[in-house]
Amino acid sequence: MSVSTIVLSTLSAVGQDTLETSAGADVVSKYVWRGVDQGQGASIQPALGLSYKGFSLGAWGAVSFANAQLYEFDLSLGYAIGGFSIGVTDYYWNGAGGSFFDYHADNHLLEGNLSYSFGEKFPLTLSWNTFFAGNMDKDEDGKQQFSSYVEAAYDFSLGGLDFTAAIGAAPWDSYAWLAPANDKSGFQISSISLTGTKKLDISPTFSVPLFVQCVFSPATDAAHLVVGFSF
Repeated sequence: MSVSTIVLSTLSAVGQDTLETSAGADVVSKYVWRGVDQGQGASIQPALGLSYKGFSLGAWGAVSFANAQLYEFDLSLGYAIGGFSIGVTDYYWNGAGGSFFDYHADNHLLEGNLSYSFGEKFPLTLSWNTFFAGNMDKDEDGKQQFSSYVEAAYDFSLGGLDFTAAIGAAPWDSYAWLAPANDKSGFQISSISLTGTKKLDISPTFSVPLFVQCVFSPATDAAHLVVGFSF
């Protein structure tokens, strides 16, 4: 999820012939995902991944500084070739409130992820994500709702900073992850964001990426300003 989402392609190097590993973390002032405040406040978000010949396996988490009982732990499996990537993410949001291994309770949501990046000459990435399993995505009759999220993100540089502009929406009622304000329903734009990144020099030989993200959410009538850094 980095600032707002798991991106499977960041954990995989397409077509590499050797096993590669990655480890790192973000520290953020607020955890906002797909335009929705996750209620953790400031948090640390560690990630661990490995990749081989386009396949990737990753673990990602978020732990609140204010309350260590509020945490998330997600697992992802993906494959990337060219600009195309496909994967599955297992989201666990219950923190200390339930058993991680109890998939029959309201502990997990499984989501399919599909994305395509047009490359450096036209740095646009399109993605589609749909939940396909998990009690939190079922209605009162036990019917799966297939809550979804679609996003377009474009990278560019301006004034010495790297930027990503993105817009994301729920194509239909998606109560598994979006709780709309004012009884809104159907298609909703949940996130309009602009993220700026620069290197923060700690010493002559060490620097960390610092990012600031502005997020506007018409679906929830909210706006967020997030600052964070990666290491």
